[in-house]
This record gives sequence, C-alpha cells and structure tokens, in this order.
Amino acid sequence: MAVFTEVSADEAAVLTLRLGAGELVSLTGIAAGIENTNYFVSTRSGDWVLTLFERLTAAELPFYLGLMQHLAQRGLPVPEPRADAHGRLLHRVAGKPAALVNRLPGQHQLAPDLHHCAQLGSLLARLHLAVADFPLLQANLRGLAWWQSMAPQLLPCLTPPQQRLLRDELDFQQQLAASAAHTALPCGAVHADLFCDNVLFDGLPGHEKLTGCFDFYFAGIDSFAYDLAVCLNDWCLNADSASLDEARAQAMLRAYSLHRPLTAIESRLMPAMLRAAALRFWLSRLGDWFLPRSATLLSPKDPVHFEHILRARINLPWHPPAG
Repeated sequence: MAVFTEVSADEAAVLTLRLGAGELVSLTGIAAGIENTNYFVSTRSGDWVLTLFERLTAAELPFYLGLMQHLAQRGLPVPEPRADAHGRLLHRVAGKPAALVNRLPGQHQLAPDLHHCAQLGSLLARLHLAVADFPLLQANLRGLAWWQSMAPQLLPCLTPPQQRLLRDELDFQQQLAASAAHTALPCGAVHADLFCDNVLFDGLPGHEKLTGCFDFYFAGIDSFAYDLAVCLNDWCLNADSASLDEARAQAMLRAYSLHRPLTAIESRLMPAMLRAAALRFWLSRLGDWFLPRSATLLSPKDPVHFEHILRARINLPWHPPAG
C-alpha cells in the first residue's frame, strides 16, 4: 500500500465517474503496506479505496477481485469491487491494472484482546465456509514454490546461522508438502495475510465489533490450517517474546470451531503450519529489506521479527488444546 505509481486527481475523477461512484472530492495516498499503490478516494457518493497493482498481472487479478465480490455478496464484511457498465471489476489507471472498492468503517486494533481474537476466529471460519462454492482456482503465489525461488537470492545476504535456519526450514517444509498428511488438509481459497492491520473494528473501547477485513491480494488456494496459522502468529503473539499467548490463541480457536471445527489432521499439523506461516513472512520481509523497490512512502518492515517467531515455533511447538 505504498505509492509506487502517482495518480492525478483528473485520472481518479475519470474512473469514479465512469463507474458511477460519484464526483471526486479528494484523493490521498496511503502510506501503509509495501505491495501495491493505494489511495483513499472520496466522492460525493461515498468513500472508496483505489488500488493500482504493481506486481499482479491482469491474468491473475480476476481471482482476487472475484473472491472479494463472492464474499461480500454472501454477507461477509469484505470490500466489494466496483464494476463498470459491462460488469468488469478490473480497470486501468495510470497505465496499471486497477480496482475501486468501497471503504469499510473502523480502525485497526494493533494490540488485540480476547474479544478481538474471538471475532477474528469467527470471521475466518465463516470465510472458509463461504468459499465452498467459489469456482475460481489460483495457487497461493507466496507458497512453497515462491519460498524456493526466493531462498537463493537471499542466502548471500544472511549470516551463517540465518542461512542454516533457512535451509533447514525449507527442507522441513518440502518434506511436509510431499507427505500424505499434508495432502489430506482441507483446502480452499484463503486470505493468507489476515494480519491485525488488515482488519477493522468499530465501537466503544472494550466493546469493538469487527467491521471489515481487506487486502485480499495475497489470497490463493491453500490449506485452511495455514490461513489460521498466519492469524495466530500475528494476533496472539506475546508482546515481550515470540511465543503465543495461550488465552488469545484459545479464544480464536474456540470461536473458529463454533463454525468450523478443526479436523484431526489440522490439529496435528498446526505446529508445522505455524512454522510455514512464519517462514513465509520472514522471506517476504527479507526480500523487502534486501531487494527493495523504489516507492514514495515505502517503509519496509524489520525481518528479524519473523525470524524470532520461526525459531520459537521450531523450539517450542504449539498444539491446539484438545477438545
């Protein structure tokens, strides 16, 4: 959500009018994030978010936009892409593929408590159930194949202990992916990046209600357990260590299981999924740190955070509570 491509007010105004989204009032670049160009757009008809896609191709984007439309139309608090008169969700702005979605209300909760984690667990389970009839297929583009392609580029940038960690964990994840147990994990379209800063809450302190989740542009077909592991590693992290907070993790899992109970194989492989989720974000942050792209407002995040989480998940495996 850094600004890689500058968009003029005139360009934005042409789009909003063409999509029937109203006359442009303001256009503001969004500093957070590191993948796409994003702007807050206000018109006389409402508030929107304009995204220009910097890496994803026009061939890949129908999956993401279709998934958001599918979930929004099933009542989940997900931004719905604005279609043109021909029903097309993908547009073009400043020479880049682009989408305009409605802006959801609320604020981030970057220090989530039990009731935030429970609401997130409930939402994630509902999302996993809602994709049962989603027809489009696209692999998780930040899955194992991407990890394998990134490692050779990053290994020269790492210390010997970091190199050993990366090589050993890649070996572990490759063996896991080839196993019968991994193949048996329930799968479908997953968000794969549902961090605290991709979820919104609104209401009085201590009584906030989840009002939205967004940024589906890392979504793909993967295991539901992996999607849950991504959330556990972020939402349930102890502030003073890389360990999971037991109370928040249990709150998330209990709420999730009320809608979709975990299978036996999902529970058994959760420690490995937590490692996989930590590895994925360690690699992406290493890439942003050592292989940066030029962008206005871009602030790469420290990769050491997820290195510590990965080491903690290896040394202290975390299992869902029985029952």
